Amino acid sequence: MIASKVMVPVSSVDFLVMGAGVAGLRAAIDLADHGEVLVITKESLGESNTHYAQGGIAVAAQDDQADIKLHLEDTLSAGDGLVFEPAARALVSEGPERVAELIEWGAHFDSEAGRLLRTREGAHSLPRILHANGDATGAEISRSLVAYAHAHPRIQFAEWTMVTKLLVEDGRVVGAELASAKAEGGESRDRKRIGARAVLIASGGAGQVYSDTTNPEVATGDGLALALEAGAQLADMEFYQFHPTAFSLAGAPRFLISEALRGEGANLRNDRGERFMERYHPLLELAPRDVVARAITREGLGERGEARTVYLDMRHVEGVDLRLRFPGISRFLERYSLELSRDLIPVRPAAHYLMGGIRTDLMGRTTVRGLYAAGEAACTGVHGANRLASNSLLEGLVFGARAAEAMIGDSLELVTVDGGVSETLTLDAGDEALVADHVGALRRAMWADGGLLRSASSLERGLLAQAECAAGIERFEQQGKSSRALFEARSRARVARAILCSALAREESRGAHFRSDFSRRDDERFQKHSIYTADGIVTFEAL
Repeated sequence: MIASKVMVPVSSVDFLVMGAGVAGLRAAIDLADHGEVLVITKESLGESNTHYAQGGIAVAAQDDQADIKLHLEDTLSAGDGLVFEPAARALVSEGPERVAELIEWGAHFDSEAGRLLRTREGAHSLPRILHANGDATGAEISRSLVAYAHAHPRIQFAEWTMVTKLLVEDGRVVGAELASAKAEGGESRDRKRIGARAVLIASGGAGQVYSDTTNPEVATGDGLALALEAGAQLADMEFYQFHPTAFSLAGAPRFLISEALRGEGANLRNDRGERFMERYHPLLELAPRDVVARAITREGLGERGEARTVYLDMRHVEGVDLRLRFPGISRFLERYSLELSRDLIPVRPAAHYLMGGIRTDLMGRTTVRGLYAAGEAACTGVHGANRLASNSLLEGLVFGARAAEAMIGDSLELVTVDGGVSETLTLDAGDEALVADHVGALRRAMWADGGLLRSASSLERGLLAQAECAAGIERFEQQGKSSRALFEARSRARVARAILCSALAREESRGAHFRSDFSRRDDERFQKHSIYTADGIVTFEAL
């Protein structure tokens, strides 16, 4: 990966981008034609949710109006009555051009005889998923965008750097406070302030709020928490997608087992060897993700609540070289002496993708002037209550470009910011251990009480755990202490509260949000988007 400095010695830039995934980099490329751009990333370039996306990117062929229409219909159907149709229409109609640009910029998708290979995944009506290197699509998109952006002389990168605060003056975001994300002795060093005409949050999701997640460790919801602190609204935070098939073996990481395997014919079986999806949905293993995830959860519980294993089965699949088609997954499984063509693969759901996020319009503008958001960190309503498989990478391309257009067009003036920052104290080893304990307790509570199956009583238990975690973090902050771990703990706690409060307010079941005490969809009361503010109040607004 291309190297860059940990911090940059500048006091202002035209555009500051938080996040180096698909949305942030796509925006940066357009922004750089209109000013100096600084891209902030908490770890090395490429360490993002984009990089780990296996399944592919869903996009119709250029000029195939019939498939563009079908892609829209599939997106609306998967979203369970809550998709904002203008956002979905923008996604599917602009997507082909954005992907064509990506190919021009050096991205290589799998092809045969000069034709792009397209596969089918859950809830898609026909094959439209592009892949790269079998099951490494996100890594290829990340590689090509990083290389293209790095070649632009007006784009600077600051790796191992955190945005710890958004600077707000007269109701407008005018810059950010930065700190080194490389902690030595628990201390976040090299803190400074930087001014910007516009700030884009493209920092991805918050899977690390949950104990079971496919997300990398950087996905702690920092951007959402910062936006909330700056006065922005969040939307649809109750809708967290749980990927149905993460690897499930004691002591092993929750590695994503791509939905593309089911697209190639994989079956799901319970520990009695039975296929069970026919009991849950007519599309069987290709049902929407929320349906498949809950089905696996139910099949994985015994009569007395004991855990039972559910398996992915590809032993019957013929005509596909599984090692060639899924090289990354195959290499991972080899560590545990498993092979797709020979063995049953143990799976269970894990937190994967946030449909909600920072509330924006169709051009990435948040409810705070000067602050924009795109990608998983944002909520345009494009996914509704449940994201259609492989729409997320396309969302990053389309809405990253749209956010850049708005940031350029709004032509905000650069405001000089005070460069001074207050001194902070270092957390010692005992402090760091206490922070880790608070975070661990919160993540376990979120999985148990705010995960796939929810109720008023479980969500209230989750809020008690969240309050205990938040109080523990606040005690350290009141002592003037700081560290990366403490900052990320605060982010997790704020995002967890938004999820729990929003889920408690939505007294129905829809898409990825399931309430055992309100098990039916209620369009009369809740065919609306939830809006969450920093004071913990949840309101609902019509589509």
